[in-house]
Amino acid sequence: MLDTQIKAQLSAYLEKLQHPIELIASLDDSSAAGEIRTLLGEIAALNNKISVRWDGDNARKPSFAIARTIDSANGQAPRVSFAGIPLGHEFTSLVLGLLQTGGHPPRVDDATIATIKALKGSFEFTTFVSLSCHNCPDVVQALNLLSVLNPNIRHEMVDGALFQAEVTERQIMAVPTILLNGQPFGQGRMTLEEIIAKIDTGSADRQAEEINAKEAFDVLVVGGGPAGSAAAVYAARKGIRTGVVAERFGGQVLDTMGIENFISVSQTEGPKLAAALENHVKEYSVEIMNLQRAEKLHAASEATGGLVEIELASGALVRSRCVIISTGARWREMNVPGEQEYRGRGVAYCPHCDGPLFKGKRVAVIGGGNSGVEAAIDLAGIVSHVTLLEFGDAMRADAVLQNKLRSLPNVTVILQAQTTEVLGDGQKVNGLAYTDRVSGEAKQIELEGIFVQIGLLPNTDWLKGTIDLSPRGEIEIDSHGRTSMPGVFAAGDATTTPYKQIIIAMGEGAKASLSAFDYLIRGGQ
Repeated sequence: MLDTQIKAQLSAYLEKLQHPIELIASLDDSSAAGEIRTLLGEIAALNNKISVRWDGDNARKPSFAIARTIDSANGQAPRVSFAGIPLGHEFTSLVLGLLQTGGHPPRVDDATIATIKALKGSFEFTTFVSLSCHNCPDVVQALNLLSVLNPNIRHEMVDGALFQAEVTERQIMAVPTILLNGQPFGQGRMTLEEIIAKIDTGSADRQAEEINAKEAFDVLVVGGGPAGSAAAVYAARKGIRTGVVAERFGGQVLDTMGIENFISVSQTEGPKLAAALENHVKEYSVEIMNLQRAEKLHAASEATGGLVEIELASGALVRSRCVIISTGARWREMNVPGEQEYRGRGVAYCPHCDGPLFKGKRVAVIGGGNSGVEAAIDLAGIVSHVTLLEFGDAMRADAVLQNKLRSLPNVTVILQAQTTEVLGDGQKVNGLAYTDRVSGEAKQIELEGIFVQIGLLPNTDWLKGTIDLSPRGEIEIDSHGRTSMPGVFAAGDATTTPYKQIIIAMGEGAKASLSAFDYLIRGGQ
């Protein structure tokens, strides 16, 4: 199962085990069970603190659990388990599960650990994943950590591709899908902070109180993506009091799979880059207020003491001498009947994450730009048939992508197609309606999934009526990143800056930060 290099690396990691652990297998006679048997045997052979039992009684087979040996001896049920073979993106989840169950301390601050240990109640989490999903490991690792630290919490990862019958029965059509005590809890990427906040009902009020008590910042960055991270680093390096308010640190980068045009880094993945951005910001004295959504901007005035104010959804108020807005953009929706009703039940936005759930089925991709064509190419290797619908009279993707798409036998391209409705049976998607823009004829396609890839919308709705926005909703800025409101700057995908690229957003964030510093040293002029 594991090659020589991976075994050597894993053996080195396993030296960090502080307590003996057991791998408890629940197997059937499937080929996947044979692979798990081999995998567990190879892992146990790497360290004498690991043993394997084959008498597990998990209803999901094949699966295995990880437990401290002393817990098993005392009759305590294991709290971390994997239904499936956690390779691919989930291999790191397996390694961390082994280490943390074995007593190796997690990379989490003491306050968060104390909060987790203090959680009251009984929590039985189940997460359905696909091994190609780059959003799933964060959820799996967060829930595993909760389970390791709190004896009232248990978590099982389920590979949806291996347990297709259960996926179909539960009508799971997007990953990660999280159940708590058998009921829906969440869908999509969730961080450890987000999960804790959702089950610790008093945390939001406590955080709001802490934010309200903070002194005014010199520079407050709103947004934690590439532009916001660069702005925060450049501000902090000037030695001024810097804060970051972010609804989700990392922003849209977290949802980006392959990044191959970030100069000096030939290839990386969005979550890795997002983690690197956050770690870089944390190297400086920057106060990060994560999971906080900005709702209103108040201009500096006598009433505000000459400070710009940001009102948060939590009710907290953050004050600063100047502000840099870098709230980025989000996936554009079709805004047709049925889209919201069937979101997560056949309507999807991430082909990498959710594509494996549609294996052997018929799907559509909406959009003929690079992202749409790339999605169609990826999906064609999984599903039975892909129909790509493009509103215009030609696809807009790069020629090399179009050539690859046309070479695939199970792809149909329809141009001049205006999607009008997502069709379903009340439970899940079963079709799509569109209008032929040339003939005006209304048509329908029978399918099980729709992947929407039609571009981005700036996250600026909360700014309407306060600063100047373009007809597209982008923040209008000048060459220095200044907005129409004194003391307020902006950078990145939320602005009128052309070419929405990570490397451009970073440069614009740095520029806005330098402009903000210049504004401050000139006395706000």
